[in-house]
Amino acid sequence: MTPSIRHIAKLAGTSVSSVSRVLNNSGYASPELRERVEAAIRTLNYTPSKGARMLRGAPSRMIGLMLPSIDVPFFGILAHAIEQELFGRGYQTLICSTAENMDHEARYISMLLSQRVDGVIVASAFGNTAHFEALRETHIPIVAIDRELAGIANDAIMADHQGGGRLMARHLIGLGHRVIGIVGAPAHSQPVQLRLQGIAMEMAESGLAPAVVSMAEEHSFAATYPLARELVASRPEVTAIIGTTDISAIAAIHAVQDRGFSVPRDYSVVGFDDLPEAAYVFPRLTTVAQPIRDVGAQAVRRLEALIEGQRTGRESGKDIVVKVPVTLIERDSTGPVRT
Repeated sequence: MTPSIRHIAKLAGTSVSSVSRVLNNSGYASPELRERVEAAIRTLNYTPSKGARMLRGAPSRMIGLMLPSIDVPFFGILAHAIEQELFGRGYQTLICSTAENMDHEARYISMLLSQRVDGVIVASAFGNTAHFEALRETHIPIVAIDRELAGIANDAIMADHQGGGRLMARHLIGLGHRVIGIVGAPAHSQPVQLRLQGIAMEMAESGLAPAVVSMAEEHSFAATYPLARELVASRPEVTAIIGTTDISAIAAIHAVQDRGFSVPRDYSVVGFDDLPEAAYVFPRLTTVAQPIRDVGAQAVRRLEALIEGQRTGRESGKDIVVKVPVTLIERDSTGPVRT
């Protein structure tokens, strides 16, 4: 079992908060207490390089960035934006791609602790946050990005996903579409669920029946293409398809065309993200643009403020959730309902 701050406290015969004060060199700790804690750290082999440097109070100038998957275009762009912003501020970035695997998340957290990162920016794929407690125990500032991390993160910076869902539905309803299908992934994603909520709210307020929803677990073209193809084959009353991401929407365009139909003459298609690919696909994709780089920059600025506040003892103690506005980019993949 990997030793934790609780094990140190038990062995040293003191409290977790007292161990934390010693590890972070914050607040008063008597020489006798400090000696006991340092002895426990050595006995348990608790990330010794981390402990030694933290006892000296020297910052590492390293930031952990945990993302579900950097081979998904959105997260690749986000990782690049955050790394560049951190580099410009004198930080190095440890990028952790967790493959949406809870065990991977836990192992990366242990690695980040051993590297004594100054802070962590994280987009967790799971609602279970128990394995993040180790970061909280050592008072490492955390900023959640793209989704909230309830009970763990100091702050969250994210696009207005629910508002974006409303924009997608409102655009199609304004074009006369009354039966709308949705294809997307991953089903467990908090941002995707918020987009679905926004779509449902907009359709209900317009007096329309709920959308026909088909969701995959894996976020990829290969996983969502067959869903869109089946939707076109089995639900001829559908006149518009919402992709919960641009990748899903692009898969829908291919599926519609492969079935012998036309976009937007027979089916309108709208996506979410405004990835570069949205402007390259034919027809060019109408999509809700979330400011990926701005979200990343805001997360970095907030994390740096938390780090500085902790260093100077001027922490505000107030958590902040920022929902960055999104906009609809109308291109060629949507048009009036077919008659």
